[in-house]
Amino acid sequence: MNESWRLDTLAYLGLWLLIAAVSILARILPLAHEEGGWPAPDLLLALTMAWVLRRPAHLPAVAIALVFLAEDLFLMRPPGLWALAVLAGTEFLRRRQAVVREMNLMLEWAMVAATLVAMSVAYRLVLVIVMAPRHPLDLSAMQLAVTILVYPLVVLVLQSVLRVRKPATGEVDELGRRL
Repeated sequence: MNESWRLDTLAYLGLWLLIAAVSILARILPLAHEEGGWPAPDLLLALTMAWVLRRPAHLPAVAIALVFLAEDLFLMRPPGLWALAVLAGTEFLRRRQAVVREMNLMLEWAMVAATLVAMSVAYRLVLVIVMAPRHPLDLSAMQLAVTILVYPLVVLVLQSVLRVRKPATGEVDELGRRL
């Protein structure tokens, strides 16, 4: 078996897939919620971005693309469009993981917020170009704002409950490779 796919990596991938399945299931269940309130944040998206910035080896791009493609299909969005936006955003963040390691939470939050805004604008722009139905702009903007606002809480849960932390500078794995 390949060294990068150790048992703990597979365990964390399985945990993320379980969380993703529960998140998607919760979004498609016909739960009663009041009209006119704030939309729920996209916790799966925030969790995925925080996880990719902490331990990118745990979440391969294929898994991210497939989960968000399944979410597109279950939520009846244009298949693959939001999955492509999420994949582009997470890969952008994955490439900057070494820089983010040195950042504090406020700078990381700002970078994730900018990435989320860019993803949302690109997604809506494509929907406008192809004249596909879309949610009202104010609802989408409120969901984006709530997702950005809960990001620090997601990071707190990720670090304290799930024990997924940024690697320290110079930290190595069991095989002596730098993280």
